[in-house]
Amino acid sequence: MFPAENLRDWRGKTVIDPEGGKLGELEAVYVDTASDEPIFITVRMSGLLGKLRLAFVPIAGASVTPNTVRVQHLKKLVRDAPSIELDGELDATQEPTLFQHYQLDYMPGLSGERRVARG
Repeated sequence: MFPAENLRDWRGKTVIDPEGGKLGELEAVYVDTASDEPIFITVRMSGLLGKLRLAFVPIAGASVTPNTVRVQHLKKLVRDAPSIELDGELDATQEPTLFQHYQLDYMPGLSGERRVARG
């Protein structure tokens, strides 16, 4: 896994799926509040009627090249993932849905703290 600081350097770079399909541009890095390790990135994608949104994509297994970040999830899965508006934030009630979408285990903090925070 790469440190979150290195991923931040890739903001604006193209994110592609395992087959080379373009997902969009890397917007932000989100960390797991329990470990402070990167867990998701948001990708700027076109939604309905061309409206831009930020889709969440797990960063586990991603690889980087000089111009792209290749994630391990296909475009269709990412397109259907929970998303936020460009100036929005992930609501705490959406976190379990996000993890479930990618078949990841979800457990909030011991006192019910959020699991995902913008890094």
